Amino acid sequence: MSSTLRLAEELISKPSVTPLDAGCLELLGERLEALGFVCERIDSGPADFRVSNLWAKFKGFGAAAQETPAPAAINSIATADRPKTLVFAGHTDVVPTGPLAQWHAHPFTPSHRDGLLYGRGAADMKTSIAAMVVACEEFLAAHPRPALSIAFLLTSDEEGPAKDGTVVVCEALKARGEVLDYCIVGEPTSVNQLGDMIKNGRRGTMSGKLTVKGVQGHIAYPHLAKNPMHLFAPALAELVAIQWDAGNEFFPATSWQVSNMHGGTGASNIIPGELVVDFNFRFCTESTPESLQQRLRSVLDTHQLDYDLTWVIGGLPFLTTPGELVKAISGAIEAETGRPTELSTTGGTSDGRFIAKVCPQVIEFGPINASIHKINEHVAVSSLDPLKNIYKGVLERLAGV
Repeated sequence: MSSTLRLAEELISKPSVTPLDAGCLELLGERLEALGFVCERIDSGPADFRVSNLWAKFKGFGAAAQETPAPAAINSIATADRPKTLVFAGHTDVVPTGPLAQWHAHPFTPSHRDGLLYGRGAADMKTSIAAMVVACEEFLAAHPRPALSIAFLLTSDEEGPAKDGTVVVCEALKARGEVLDYCIVGEPTSVNQLGDMIKNGRRGTMSGKLTVKGVQGHIAYPHLAKNPMHLFAPALAELVAIQWDAGNEFFPATSWQVSNMHGGTGASNIIPGELVVDFNFRFCTESTPESLQQRLRSVLDTHQLDYDLTWVIGGLPFLTTPGELVKAISGAIEAETGRPTELSTTGGTSDGRFIAKVCPQVIEFGPINASIHKINEHVAVSSLDPLKNIYKGVLERLAGV
């Protein structure tokens, strides 16, 4: 059994359903401390939803490296003198298992069938974290004083509200002047074969809740009532037909979708007094939250609706254009698989949206994503060491060895 597979199985065996970490960070912290990383817990959140966060930074970079007693000693290094920093980022939390009876084996007991490793978190994303750690172990064994600073940012709050995880760590790093240069988030991005796709950005997400006000009344006397469903229908048709933007070379066009619509009491003889509509924008860098909000309000106002509207911005879009990090990971993928990779910004959001605020180059790369969040989540055992080798190849390229 390879070191990558062994560590992946150890992590899968821990039932770390959001926001629980279930001991994953303790295990990983021990492995990283043994390599010379200074580990710091930045846990956050209320007692009944406590989130576990780990920031770990290698203290042995550079030929003249000194022992450092605490994380603050590393953070105080002058920007002009420091090597560039590569961060491996990921989450130890997983989504709920679903019906246990539908799994081949217990989801927190790693199992093998037909060359596949099964377990909750196998693809999303405990094998990525295992591969990152083992890649660092092998890299540092060969290059104990690299001209590259290495760090890990791990959380147990990515699959949940994501309010006390990576975003909190990034705020703490920014407040104390920590400078990050590159970040690889271990999200499962491959589609058909390992390495066929990486994410060099993600669309933003913004949700709205619209309450259209009417006047409730008897359905036989519509002249004495005001039906909000009827009032909203022309505005809905217009909103559906709008082209919000045309996208660009990296992003598809911004989309607007209704997710829920509710009005009425359930009775068939009552005109409802209000209509509640939940909707979401997935937007690219061609639009801003402010521009989208203004355009939507203008439609509602044009149709003279009486309404309330609230917004939640889940994340802004981010983009890493081809540069040092994209070149390094593309080269490592081709060297390991013999195939080029595709850059993509499709899919949902990730913690990359928080890291991009403090790090100029962020990409996501991990195993095949076909089974994520599903019953019998799995990865191919044969892909684990190649995944580790790709992460190691990025380290070598960025360190110039």
